Amino acid sequence: MPFVTLREVLQNAQQEGYAVGAFNANNMEIVKAIMEAAVEERSPVILQASQGALRYAGLNYITAMVRAAAEEADVPVVLHLDHGTSFEQTMLCLRYGFSSVMFDGSRYPLEENIARTAKVAEVAHAMGATVEGELGKIGGTEDDISVDEREAFFTDPAEAEQFVRETGIDALAVAIGTAHGPYKGEPVLDFERLAAIKKVVPVPLVLHGASGVPAESIRKAIELGVCKINIDTELRQAFVRGVQRVIREHPDEIDPRKILGPAKEAMKAVVKEKMCLFGCAGRVGKSR
Repeated sequence: MPFVTLREVLQNAQQEGYAVGAFNANNMEIVKAIMEAAVEERSPVILQASQGALRYAGLNYITAMVRAAAEEADVPVVLHLDHGTSFEQTMLCLRYGFSSVMFDGSRYPLEENIARTAKVAEVAHAMGATVEGELGKIGGTEDDISVDEREAFFTDPAEAEQFVRETGIDALAVAIGTAHGPYKGEPVLDFERLAAIKKVVPVPLVLHGASGVPAESIRKAIELGVCKINIDTELRQAFVRGVQRVIREHPDEIDPRKILGPAKEAMKAVVKEKMCLFGCAGRVGKSR
């Protein structure tokens, strides 16, 4: 199936009150784990490439791997740039066939963030692609994006309304208390702020740093308008656990397939669990 846009998968999610999982992909095993889970769970899915993934695997390889997986699947697949940091990078990803991009201008003052994001949205929309923007800073580290906990600040609802209206973006990533990377304790999300943002913002909302957020908090966030939920850390943790188990139980094993295969299955289990939690499982009709 050809790639679809963020708008196509999030419109139904927004109308029917569920969220679509967005999973970061860095290599073939991760791509296969995500796609196999999506097909088996009959779920739309968003595969994301971060700055680190593009450096590690290469833009051409990432695009080719996800495209090959999507062509074999019968569920909607979005190929999305996660935390793009420049106009040039977002345009390059679009040229290679990404159906959606995120421009992260959250480090800039509001007016500059609006201007830069609007420029990306104007071109992306002309190419038939969608754009996610970010307002407010999310703590933790995401490849090249690092925000000290003391510097992290939450999204202002009034600024969010202005930002969405003046940029024309298709989805808004909000800062309400989540963080990239492993949590030191249980995250406390500002649901009152999220509800206020939802009242003034018509586009689907995005929750970054959702790995490790309790299930009840995820469900509450979805009730309050979150339609896209990013998961990365828990996939990495599952991958490492799978590899460590094989090495521990079979220290003389030298076949990469036998080492990485169990890691893929461990990640697949995490993806399926998240799809059921987010409510996107079972949203795609069975193939005939």
